[in-house]
Amino acid sequence: MGLSFYPVFFHKELLQLFQVYSHISEYVGNFRNFKPEKAYFCILSKINMIITYYGHSCFQVSTNGKTLLFDPFIRPNPKASHIDFENIKADYILVSHGHEDHTADLVDLARQTNATIISSYEIHAWLQKKGIIKTHPMNTGGHWMFDFGKVKCVHAVHSSSLPDGTYAGNAMGFLIETPDIHFYYAGDTALHSDMKLIGEFRTIDFAFLPIGNNFTMGIDNAVIASNFIKCEKIIGMHYDTFDMIKIDQEDARKRFDNAGKELLLMNIGETTEI
Repeated sequence: MGLSFYPVFFHKELLQLFQVYSHISEYVGNFRNFKPEKAYFCILSKINMIITYYGHSCFQVSTNGKTLLFDPFIRPNPKASHIDFENIKADYILVSHGHEDHTADLVDLARQTNATIISSYEIHAWLQKKGIIKTHPMNTGGHWMFDFGKVKCVHAVHSSSLPDGTYAGNAMGFLIETPDIHFYYAGDTALHSDMKLIGEFRTIDFAFLPIGNNFTMGIDNAVIASNFIKCEKIIGMHYDTFDMIKIDQEDARKRFDNAGKELLLMNIGETTEI
């Protein structure tokens, strides 16, 4: 690979070449037969992500022909009563931690969708005992290449136990890297300095951050978190579901806007494209 090869990949970052080799290989076979113009097409033909909000911290993200679902808490949420639960689809369900407001619908949706569950080892073991065997256990600091892209588990500062009191391991966030877009799902967390590492070593196109305060960081700390991760587009989560996490939405948007950021507060059931 000569120097003339490099500019082709500056549209994202040079390291992405290695992260998406399996996708590029569909176009160019292998490096021995490498053709820059085909790789250029592969990188630039960017496919946006389709995001649907099911309330609280539950989002469905469609990318690369696969559907990811995060922290399913839908039916116990009266604000999400209009969601057609029976028609929710998922190829993967990612679980940041074990609290009921993130796992209440996990077992039923695992059975309904036959999705692979990505979670801590402890949640994996809990699911196995309930007959859910299509799981992929992970832990903080580890990553794995799935057919939609790379998942890296990162630090979250929060407690974690399952609804029946079972220890659920460490709470985690997820870095998702696809050939088209990189995003960060923080899970429930306080502001912490490890977020700076994400900003230093990753390019984040958008991030899901908790903003409701009391149980997680609030608006002010979420703005700081967006600076730490060097991300301009934030999707708010974990707010307004309960009285203790109600926010002033107009004020929240203004605070992010004053920091030069965009805060997207989706309506439950709303779908958007990024």
